[in-house]
Amino acid sequence: MKLYLKYLKIHFMSQMEYRTAFILLTIGQFFVPFLIFVSMVLLFKKFDHLMGWTLPEVALIYGIIHISFSVSEGLARGFDSFSNLVRTGDFDRLLVRPRSTVIQVLGSKFEFTRLGRFFQSLVVLTYALLHINIHWTFLKILYLMLIVLSGITVFIGIFILGAALSFWTVDGLEIVNIFTDGGREMAQYPLGIYSKFIKRFFTFVIPFGLVNFYPILFLLEKSDKSLYAISPFFALIFIMPCLLIWQYGVTHYTSTGS
Repeated sequence: MKLYLKYLKIHFMSQMEYRTAFILLTIGQFFVPFLIFVSMVLLFKKFDHLMGWTLPEVALIYGIIHISFSVSEGLARGFDSFSNLVRTGDFDRLLVRPRSTVIQVLGSKFEFTRLGRFFQSLVVLTYALLHINIHWTFLKILYLMLIVLSGITVFIGIFILGAALSFWTVDGLEIVNIFTDGGREMAQYPLGIYSKFIKRFFTFVIPFGLVNFYPILFLLEKSDKSLYAISPFFALIFIMPCLLIWQYGVTHYTSTGS
C-alpha cells in the first residue's frame, strides 16, 4: 500500500500541472452521466413505475452502479489501458521489478477526473435515500456500503479480465467495453426488467445482478430470502478467478519481441 500511495501522489502531482484541463475534465465527468439520469427522470414522468420500481428505487440502483464504476475506473485505469504496455513491450520492465504486477499495473495510471462522476452519482444516491420509504439502521447503512464495495470489485474484475486478454491478443478488444461501459448502462436499471437469458448471464457469469438487483430487493424489503442478503459476498468472490486468469496470462507471457 505504501508503494501504491506513492504512485497516486505522482499521478496527482502530474495531473495538477494542467489544472484548467483537470477542472474541465472533472466538470465534464459530472455532467455527462447527469444527462443520463435526466433521461431516466423523463422516463418516469411518462410512466409512474418500471415493472413495480419507482424513480427513487431506480435512482438508488443508478447511484450504486455509477459510484462503483467511477471508483473502479479511477483505481483500475491501468488495466483498462494495459494493452499499450504489452504492445510496446513496456510490460517487460514490470516483470523484472521485485513487486507484484497487479500493484504496478494499478499504479501505472489513475484518473482523478473520475471524481466528477463520483460526486454526481453521490448526489443521485443522496436523492434516492431521502425519498425512499425505508427505516435506516446502522446495519443497513453498512450493508449499503457492502453493496457498493461489491460493485467496485465486479468492475475491477472485468478490467482485469480485459487486460488479461491482451496477453493473447496483444491489442485491447472492444468486446470488453460490452461488460464495462455496456454493463454499467445495463446495470443502472434493475436486472428484473430484462429477459431471462440476460438475467441469468449477469447473475452467474458477470455478477451485476448480485449488486444491482438481489441485495436491493432485500434492502428495500421486496424479498425476505436470506440468499439475496448474502449475494454481495458472492460478488466479492468474482475477483478471485479474474486474478487467477491474470496470473496465468503473466506466466505465459512471451513478450512482443519489440
